[in-house]
Amino acid sequence: MFLLTPGPPLDDRALEELYDYPSELTAPFVQVNFVSSADGAATVSGRSRGLSSPADKKVFALGRDLADVVLVGAGTALAEQYQGVKRTELRASRRERLGLSEVPPIAVVTGRGSVPPSSPLITATTVPPILITSESSPVVWRKEVTAAGADVVVAGDERVDAGLALAALADRGLLRVCCEGGPTLFADMIAAGLVDQLCLTVAPLLAGAGAVRIADGLPAEDAPMGLTLESVLADEGFLMLRYRRAAETG
Repeated sequence: MFLLTPGPPLDDRALEELYDYPSELTAPFVQVNFVSSADGAATVSGRSRGLSSPADKKVFALGRDLADVVLVGAGTALAEQYQGVKRTELRASRRERLGLSEVPPIAVVTGRGSVPPSSPLITATTVPPILITSESSPVVWRKEVTAAGADVVVAGDERVDAGLALAALADRGLLRVCCEGGPTLFADMIAAGLVDQLCLTVAPLLAGAGAVRIADGLPAEDAPMGLTLESVLADEGFLMLRYRRAAETG
């Protein structure tokens, strides 16, 4: 991978420094990771894997390595067949050096309780997942997944309130939030003004009509959120863009 600003190839430590979270956080900092086609599609045949590349996967894994928690919507977690974050030697050594837990938990937003107790998110993990749901989810389901080992958080009435969800993560000391989508959760985070950084990989591919965009849901009522471009990486035709929330003026 090369910086397009321009510069030499980046080694693992340089990538880590580029993508690391701000130091001494006192509130959640949300980094959103997405990959899209050049014409804006978030998936190919219903999944994002058809858009990825080795370089994108490296940045994706780095996002998990640097985070306190991985936040994801249930639809994406189930479609992409999520399970607990795996321990690797690189991940363990990097996280130990940074003073982080061995692996981050996965927090799944599931307003209606769509993650079954038998899901690999619960059964194939070394740390309990956090299931963030609403009051409208079945009480029986909450009891079942709690008995299966999940940490259940109720954050909202009819649907999950993104602000309450982040507050619950903060209460658990989880401030470095790596959000991996999906499009509905991303749209909710944008609408609530909770996105601090967007790491977007653009694949050299035209997916055509029909695929969902990376943000999809109820339209935001406020003005679009301004971003500043912080870094650009390129590898084999893929662009890896890193944007920060623009400073408010006035």
